[in-house]
Amino acid sequence: MAESPAPQETSSDKYVVVARRYRPKNFGELVGQGHVGQALKNAIETNRVGHAYLFTGARGVGKTSTARIFAKALNAPEGPTATPDNDSDICQSIDAGEDVDVLEIDGASNRGIDEIRSLRAGVGVRPSRARYKIYIIDEVHMLTQAAFNALLKTLEEPPPHVKFIFCTTDPEKIPITVLSRCQRFDFAPVHTDQIMARLREIVDAENAHAEDEALRLIARRAAGSMRDSQSLLEQVLSFSSEGLTVEAVHNMLGTADDERLSELTSALIARDSAAALQQADAAILAGVDAGQLGEQLLGHFRDLMVATVGCSPTMLRFCSESMHEELRERGQKWGVSTVLAVVSLLDQALVRIRQSVHGRVLLETTLIQICQLPDLQRIADAMAALEAAGGDPEKKNVKANLVGPDAAAGRTTGPPTAAPASVPQADRTPASGAAAPGSVPPAANPAAGANPESGRSSASGAVAVPTAAVSPAPGNASPAAGHASPAAGNASPAAGNTAPAGHPAAAATIRPGTPVQWTEQGVGRLWREALAQMDELTAGLAQQVSRVECLEAGKIRLLFPKDLTLTKSRCEKPEQKNKIDEAVCGTAARRVLIELGFDPKAVSKPLAPPPSTTSERRQRQRELQNHPWVQKCMEIFDAEVVRVDEPRS
Repeated sequence: MAESPAPQETSSDKYVVVARRYRPKNFGELVGQGHVGQALKNAIETNRVGHAYLFTGARGVGKTSTARIFAKALNAPEGPTATPDNDSDICQSIDAGEDVDVLEIDGASNRGIDEIRSLRAGVGVRPSRARYKIYIIDEVHMLTQAAFNALLKTLEEPPPHVKFIFCTTDPEKIPITVLSRCQRFDFAPVHTDQIMARLREIVDAENAHAEDEALRLIARRAAGSMRDSQSLLEQVLSFSSEGLTVEAVHNMLGTADDERLSELTSALIARDSAAALQQADAAILAGVDAGQLGEQLLGHFRDLMVATVGCSPTMLRFCSESMHEELRERGQKWGVSTVLAVVSLLDQALVRIRQSVHGRVLLETTLIQICQLPDLQRIADAMAALEAAGGDPEKKNVKANLVGPDAAAGRTTGPPTAAPASVPQADRTPASGAAAPGSVPPAANPAAGANPESGRSSASGAVAVPTAAVSPAPGNASPAAGHASPAAGNASPAAGNTAPAGHPAAAATIRPGTPVQWTEQGVGRLWREALAQMDELTAGLAQQVSRVECLEAGKIRLLFPKDLTLTKSRCEKPEQKNKIDEAVCGTAARRVLIELGFDPKAVSKPLAPPPSTTSERRQRQRELQNHPWVQKCMEIFDAEVVRVDEPRS
């Protein structure tokens, strides 16, 4: 650890802030950057000092301070040495930023090509009294592209008496041609314990009193920046003359204390919207900014997530290590999936709050959304239990019917439904009056039996075919699915739909009808009835099938004319294929495997010749306006038909 800091001498009429008075003066005083200090000391001691260095890292981690220390080590009268004498005239002038041979340039305000040309003109001039002329350019990424280009040659082959030290918080904006000419050192964020220890040294040197928890709170708020922590410390010292307490820190910084955050989190976990809004209102009335409260909640749930997945207390960044066990218990009640969703909601809310003047409303809306979240972990556990039951496709069908396409895509529309861990084998055995092998057992379909809107329970015998199970890949079907017994094909559900309107399985509900005869004529009748169940756009594509071929019981092939490649490819897309599968399976009252292919003997009907007269063209336009596809486009885009252009040959 660094030796006790020694503040710089200050005159009675000029106050120097804490961050400047306690700036490190040698490599030993650098906090959290031991790897950089050791590398630079070794370079000096082995005489392997380069001509250009790049220091990268977040704000306030010691980049410019390290550059000054390195400059002192190179230009010290007794040097180059890794331990320069800070009492020498050169070292003191470098610390004060007044040395004529160590030029500190602000890249944000000297970013043009004219400033770089002036720099190049001064490079050839030898140093006045020191060993090297050192250029420290802060925020170098702010230089323009032309300025970087003008600097390249000088940066690659500078005179032997010139050294460059670049500091930046955004190295990605620096051209690769500049990066390749520099030795790069990445400065890591300073650990909270190291910041706290440094703050304790400063407090003792200032003859002030501070609680350890207050210093830890300041260190956590600094988020790895030593300079930010020192600025916050000075701000709180000015606010509380009697000493630093946790309450004083919260009052000064406008943040909520851990107890208030814990109560707010408890209300969110209990899904008590009223209590959550009351806690947020009390925090805002106490002076906590809505955006700041949202950031604290985000950090709190980050630590909650870390504790839930089993990390050690040392991984906590926003909560004290003593809260680790409490956070872990809360996270286990809520589940990792729900915690991840909460973190995502808070992150999106913070982005909106920064761009809005109604931060409180946005925060309260987010809190209510969190309270309304379903138990995502329960859904994930149910899916995991179904997958652990084995690779049987029937169990996967149960999963698809249980969760639905929205929940499978991460969009949950209602409270989760409990699901059995497995489906008994006996429930899938075909029998008279039982469901077909491709259908879901009624007991395993909560959407059909437990939904209060349906008005019936699963005991009615109604069976729903899930969307995900309608069209398995050819060749992967179970033998039983292809040779279903007549009893299975004649399963007759109770009158009415099994699932309520809007349910994912409602569109695929089996309807009673005449048993399908698995012949060319029978599947032709089945296909014509299925076309009537499709929407206009899907039917417009599907009706271009030239022939329906029966491969075996429960398996058909749709053949398109050989020149309708585009139409076939559109029907193979999932959104259209699923609609075709649902219509055919619903009409057949069982699962039907559907393949698509080409009929080599069939060609599409030739287009009608273009109309020659004005009346014919108008008649053609009226006919096209009545086409369902055109009407749908006119409805969607609020358009009208202006003219009809016939396709070119």
